[in-house]
Amino acid sequence: MSESVNPAAESAASNDAAQGAPALKTVTSADGTTIAYQAFGNGAPVILIGGAFNDRTTMLGVAGVLAPRFTGVVYDRRGRGDSTDNAKDGADEVEREIEDLAALIGALGDRASLFGHSSGGILALEAVMRGLPVDKVAVYEVPYIPEGSRPLPPADGFERLKNIVGRGDADGAATLFLTEQVGVPAPVVEQMRAEGEWAYLAAQAHSLPYDAALGGPVNKIPSDRLTTIRTPALVINGDRTWDWMQTAAGIVAQSIPGAQHRVLPGQDHGVLAFPEELRAALTEFLA
Repeated sequence: MSESVNPAAESAASNDAAQGAPALKTVTSADGTTIAYQAFGNGAPVILIGGAFNDRTTMLGVAGVLAPRFTGVVYDRRGRGDSTDNAKDGADEVEREIEDLAALIGALGDRASLFGHSSGGILALEAVMRGLPVDKVAVYEVPYIPEGSRPLPPADGFERLKNIVGRGDADGAATLFLTEQVGVPAPVVEQMRAEGEWAYLAAQAHSLPYDAALGGPVNKIPSDRLTTIRTPALVINGDRTWDWMQTAAGIVAQSIPGAQHRVLPGQDHGVLAFPEELRAALTEFLA
């Protein structure tokens, strides 16, 4: 569910700066939250939704591969980057993010397609299932957990995560999310702490309750709800990712009527660092 700093995004950002990046625009969500976004290219709009620990920069590479034929729209989910967060205590995290997407779609011309990576993919599917005007939806490795595939997150994990975030403990929130929600072994998380990317992850930790809320208490696959989707859908996964994610992708694709399923050779959950690997699958589907 996590995605580390994307070197492709840094390269894309440098190129954009040299060529004149699109202006940063904003739209106001239902609760007054300001959502910041940029639109690259021409053609039908495709909103690109990052997962946990992501801001809009991690989708710049994907926007670049889409831009020749589509308008790739990158945005900061609420509370990240240049977006604000006006949610009150007790607010429904998922509903607030659906409102954000609704406002963004409205600003782009009342309809759009969606591509979501990881928990951003769950948000994309929720947008479709909740009736937003979406033309097509593509997702990469949505982190639903198939029954028996790996230990489920503790049922109280979401509330504990919110409490840790409320105390301002960024390191603790990032650690809990990675170990319990993503399933990263604790020794690996400790190794991550010693690496340069940890500061970036910790800086995004305050937004993690939004990602945890998307999967529900234990991230079970909502197969009964997925069967109600009538929007054209594409489900993608890499063949080198975790087994449970590969299994989940297959179940999600089977659950959505008429969904396409693509497997990318040699790719894992870090595909955003290699956006060219997504070009063919996304452009063929979105065309």
